[in-house]
Amino acid sequence: MNSALLIIDVQSALCAGEEECFESQRVIRTINDLSAKARAVGVPVILIQHEELQGSLLYGSAAWQLADGLLTAADDLNVRKTTPDAFYQTDLQPLLQARGIDRLVICGLQTDYCVNATVRQAHALGYDVVLAADAHSTVDNGSLAAEQIIANHNNRLGRLSGAVSRVDVVPAGEIHF
Repeated sequence: MNSALLIIDVQSALCAGEEECFESQRVIRTINDLSAKARAVGVPVILIQHEELQGSLLYGSAAWQLADGLLTAADDLNVRKTTPDAFYQTDLQPLLQARGIDRLVICGLQTDYCVNATVRQAHALGYDVVLAADAHSTVDNGSLAAEQIIANHNNRLGRLSGAVSRVDVVPAGEIHF
């Protein structure tokens, strides 16, 4: 299988200040380890950034930038999006198809929004998905703590499978490219 690593929305606004996701600095370190493994074997790394017309993720603003501490490389690919689903009205799918990618390793922010939507859409489109269980995060939502939301999504998303694709939820240290 030809793989790609999707790093979703690891942006300054979500990694510091009032919108900071649970254990964001640990998650960034885990993502850095995962992306180093991917780059070492020539797997494309795709940095996905969310943007809004107003609010904290205004395109080009300091808060929109990739988070401090997230390691990137010159040949990483970039995708901008305006909805939680990284495929919707973006160039992500054509970019993957041009490279013959059929397996996606997914990590990033936020578990219950953009990570969830992208994992589900990737599965629906027929990609095999590996969600890095310890490399995504979110914030408390008033009903559940971030840790509960992450565990719930790891459990629910790990149950998705179909005739042509599947979702596996695996700790980042156990993911092989």
